[in-house]
Amino acid sequence: MPDDEIQTLNRPKAAPHQALPRPAATPAAAPQPQWLGPVLIVGIVLAALNLRPAITSLGALFEETRTGLGMSGTVAGLITSVPALCFAAVGVTAPRLSRRFGPAAVVCAGMAAIAAGLLIRPFASSAAGFLAASALSLAGIALTNVLLPVIVKRWFPDRVGTMTGLYSMALAAGTSLAAAATVPLTSALGGSWRTGLLVWAVLALAAVLPWLPIATAARRTRAAEAAAAGTAAGAPADTGPRVVRSRTAWALACYFGLQATGAYVTMGWLPQIFRDAGVSAATAGVLLAVTMVMGVPLAFVIPRLAGRMRNQGPIAVTLGLFGLAGYLGLYLAPAAGAWAWALLLGISNCAFPLVITMIGLRARSSAGVVRLSAFAQSTGYLISIPGPLLIGALYQHSGGWDLPLALMAGLLVPQVALGVLAGRDRTIEDECGMRN
Repeated sequence: MPDDEIQTLNRPKAAPHQALPRPAATPAAAPQPQWLGPVLIVGIVLAALNLRPAITSLGALFEETRTGLGMSGTVAGLITSVPALCFAAVGVTAPRLSRRFGPAAVVCAGMAAIAAGLLIRPFASSAAGFLAASALSLAGIALTNVLLPVIVKRWFPDRVGTMTGLYSMALAAGTSLAAAATVPLTSALGGSWRTGLLVWAVLALAAVLPWLPIATAARRTRAAEAAAAGTAAGAPADTGPRVVRSRTAWALACYFGLQATGAYVTMGWLPQIFRDAGVSAATAGVLLAVTMVMGVPLAFVIPRLAGRMRNQGPIAVTLGLFGLAGYLGLYLAPAAGAWAWALLLGISNCAFPLVITMIGLRARSSAGVVRLSAFAQSTGYLISIPGPLLIGALYQHSGGWDLPLALMAGLLVPQVALGVLAGRDRTIEDECGMRN
């Protein structure tokens, strides 16, 4: 990482109300309106809150939804696989859309897509319609997943860790809130699964509102900068480095994929592991909630710590060791130490905010961040798809959890090694020969 970038990251962080966000490394920075700073922070938090409720709210009511729409087992299985597929397929389009329209405009459109999908799918009369509406929401989530790190890098270049921590914490809170509140809200609103799913559209609609003025201000800034540089506003010349040539980019992508595998396995199978060990169904659900809630405070702490470090490898090692301890505990005494193992795995799953922070730190330019974010997340989600299916197959054929737990512990070893490689103090521009 260049010395000037290191100095920027180590500069004392200003409070959100003390300094306006500013685009990083623009040819002729246009004046930013006074309201943009606070509205951007609100927009980022609301966007992050909406990145998982479309998934976790459905998980809470999946049986009722499947029965109500008469879904076959095959279609039900397809719906559970759609999120990772959408994240991988749609995420790769984010760099081109960002270059054409700007990241703020694409995030605004992503929020609108999430809201539209959540509004439409409760009224679907068939599994196909429900799947199409869900895919619309997931497409919006995929674009926002990729571009939030870009927004942070562009407008908060000297507060990457703090802002990444803020939206990572909001993402974890949204995940936990939808998982915990969907069923009680459904009961309170009359018991219909359609109403229980529809309520999350309100939060999504609220997230669209701040992004409308943000996108408008960003478009004016792009036009002014393009006019000053003598280029077309919709086709900036800087398309960024070719990330496939970067070993750091590949390390980040594989690290993202392995941490996502662990997170999906935990969300999908941890309650069953505890239930098979003799823990009640209700307690198993609470244990999963504990694991997920751990991500809320740590998702704020870890990015801030990572942003102050030149090398984030030690954090990746520490999180991996927590995961190994958790899987070992599940293997030796799953019921006796259930609360401890849930806490340890919750800490280990905070590799997600770490890898998101590293995406912002491993590229110097906004163009580099958008390409790296799209590549790491799309490739990573593809890597994560087989994991939960493989764990389920091993569980079914072996008749227990010894072999699946051994596999999950084993996957942490390459995950830690990749985290060390991805955390090295360098940028993808350097690796791709873009020195200026």
